[in-house]
Amino acid sequence: MIAFIARRLIVSFFVLLAATMVIYGLTALAGDPLEDLRELPGADRERKIADRVERMNLDTPLPLRYLAWLGNLFRGDLGVNRDGQDVAVLLGNALSATLQLVVAATVLAVIIGVVVGIVSALRQYSGFDYSVTFTAFVCFSLPLFWVAVMLKQYIAIEFNDWLGDPVIPPAVIAVISLVAGLIWGALWVGGRQARLAAFGLGAAATALTLTLLSATRWFADPGIGVVLLAILAGGTAVGVTALISGLRYRDPLYAALSAAGIGVLCSQLLDPVLADPSWLEIFGLALLTVAVCVGLGYALGGLLRRQAILAAVLTGLVTAGLIFLDRMLRGFAEYSDYVRGRPIATIGSSTPNFEGDFWQTNLDVAGHLLLPTMALILISLATYTRYSRSSMLEVMNLDYVRTARAKGLAERTVVTKHAFRNGMIPITTLMAFDFAGVIGGAIVTENVFGWQGMGSLFLHGLQQVDPAPVMAFFIVSGSAIVLFNMLADIIYAYLDPRIRLS
Repeated sequence: MIAFIARRLIVSFFVLLAATMVIYGLTALAGDPLEDLRELPGADRERKIADRVERMNLDTPLPLRYLAWLGNLFRGDLGVNRDGQDVAVLLGNALSATLQLVVAATVLAVIIGVVVGIVSALRQYSGFDYSVTFTAFVCFSLPLFWVAVMLKQYIAIEFNDWLGDPVIPPAVIAVISLVAGLIWGALWVGGRQARLAAFGLGAAATALTLTLLSATRWFADPGIGVVLLAILAGGTAVGVTALISGLRYRDPLYAALSAAGIGVLCSQLLDPVLADPSWLEIFGLALLTVAVCVGLGYALGGLLRRQAILAAVLTGLVTAGLIFLDRMLRGFAEYSDYVRGRPIATIGSSTPNFEGDFWQTNLDVAGHLLLPTMALILISLATYTRYSRSSMLEVMNLDYVRTARAKGLAERTVVTKHAFRNGMIPITTLMAFDFAGVIGGAIVTENVFGWQGMGSLFLHGLQQVDPAPVMAFFIVSGSAIVLFNMLADIIYAYLDPRIRLS
């Protein structure tokens, strides 16, 4: 393993070195970096031209300029752009904005896409499978700039207007309930009568929920509340346990339910701490949650301690996430008043001059992240759904899966412990490229939503014929591609022990 990593690093270093030479040359020859200054009137023009020539070493031959940049890079100096700004500072700000924008979208797209793809594969040729396939192809074909504009119009402008009087029309309730019923009917396993019952119950529950939310004007002052929190945490405990160990053995279920109960209780006891915390305190509480859940799983798990610990930890983290969401929603009404009833932003990464507590500040960040995140998820989700579906279908027909079924293992065990692991190998390749690619930014999304991230840094440098920011972009994105591809190779060996790194 060490020899493999060392060999890959050496080869990657020389590949990146050759690529920097090509990129630097192409950028420097892409146009005239003095074009804007040549159009200036007056005697000040010559002074500004001389300053930029000196700053960018334009009086030096191109190969020597590249070698000078390379020498500065090895000393940790990224140089300055053509206006004299420190490229390291620009890179830090751009990378921070890009990571804030695309990491959450990519993680959500991977999780949702893989789950939906696996369920679609397990329900092959069902109504759900056909619906997912059709939706995935439609989303994959949509132009990103068009999706972004539509989200601005209908999720930001019109939804913000609706929040002024958040009453859901009966026709909208009927349509949403019908769609929810169809989804539940497609997901349900059983005969026609069972699917019809699932359709009816799903549609009725959705209609009742939306009617109550509309009647209580919940969207004007949202929140989860302790009762709903307890219901959601308990449901999470049952669902997680059913997925990990099944409900036949009670010990893991008791551990998960205990984690859910302690989480709900702590949401009330820790009220002073959660009034205006810091991210350090939130991170500390998350670590404490994991430690307590591990203890619960170990104490209550019996012979299934490993499954009990995993079920308790996952339940505890989901419950903690629900508590975090509830606290954010409590500050929604006050934050909405501050931004004049426009909580969902259409441009930028934050509200200028906004000062609030921890929860309101994060609401502001979430309001600016919502639209670009949705745009990126819609496009990436289709890819992960299709790849995970086809991969699972291929794995489910292999001999070792049929052997596991012939041994009498439960279908849950066959899917989660045998098929899923090998089915993730192609997805790992896709994830490696995606995570490496998002480091380089999302140029179209950043332009539409006014984010100054890595994509904007690269595009502006290219348009201004300024090699320094372009090369800073390339160093970060190229290194990310090398790193994530190496991690993908290592994960291959973990997912399939037959794979050897040599």
